[in-house]
Amino acid sequence: MRLAVIGAGAVGRSVVELAGEYGHEVVAVADSSSAVVADGGGTASTGVDPDAVVARKAERGIVGDDDPDDALAADYDVLVEATPTTLDDAEPGFSHVTRALERDRHAVLANKGPVAERFGDLRAAVADSDGEIRFEATVGGAIPAVSTVEDIEPGHVTAVRGVLNGTANFILTRMAAEGLDYDHVLAEAQDLGVAEADPSFDVDGTDAALKCVILANVLSFGAADDPADAREFTLADADVEGIRDVPGSALRLAAEDGRTVRLIGEATGDTVRVAPRLVPENGTLAVSGTQNIVQIETSHAGRLNISGRGAGGPETASAVLGDVGRLE
Repeated sequence: MRLAVIGAGAVGRSVVELAGEYGHEVVAVADSSSAVVADGGGTASTGVDPDAVVARKAERGIVGDDDPDDALAADYDVLVEATPTTLDDAEPGFSHVTRALERDRHAVLANKGPVAERFGDLRAAVADSDGEIRFEATVGGAIPAVSTVEDIEPGHVTAVRGVLNGTANFILTRMAAEGLDYDHVLAEAQDLGVAEADPSFDVDGTDAALKCVILANVLSFGAADDPADAREFTLADADVEGIRDVPGSALRLAAEDGRTVRLIGEATGDTVRVAPRLVPENGTLAVSGTQNIVQIETSHAGRLNISGRGAGGPETASAVLGDVGRLE
């Protein structure tokens, strides 16, 4: 498959670097201000040079000398949308995806915004196109949460819950292990690069909530006999509480009772909730560090648990490229 990769952050760069290993060819790459497109817009026998793209981005801050619009107009089979997540109108990612669909091309998203905030609009665009969308990478990085729910069939899944943000989990794990307070561990996480300079998206529960919103939409629309009867979720429908107000004393008291605290997100076809919750200290949900876990409650197969790396360039790129393979 010929790929146009929009977004040159950690995920986009990893997709460019790894695509060849999965049997795909990158014919265009764009960041917010530049692009590089293979000769002939992708009709040439070889695509762009992955090493040159990554090196140019590191050295000059651009991926090439073309205009970003040139990448969107290239001759590709699948658009990979890996720009940063934005809320509300989910732009520019939403327009990138719909532009691909208007050309009857496929789109694979790592960007959570369009799937979480405009799921109904995306479905409408897909209905009018010969292209399809996939978005495994929007939930849990390398963890195959969306495809597992789809394989089981959403009508047979009663709930999906789990630890879905590595930054928050790292902070809670360190607080429990060392008896430290939130502010101290946050500073440590920022020094290590685990937390952003502005950690709000992670520690306030927004990132986990977006992932749960996406899962709720998969469950709601997947279980509905008529899509018109499905409930569409956005972030505004989620009940969200972060970890800023979790005191170290709460973790110490929990440990005395054989429990700990984790930021747990849960999605059903009716609700989305994210909040710190007490869980057994040696239980399935008590993953440590930056690990994530997804727990799927099913009607006939009981409870399924899938854990692994919930973020990271190569990890998330593997989910993107897995989706590309599903479109072949």
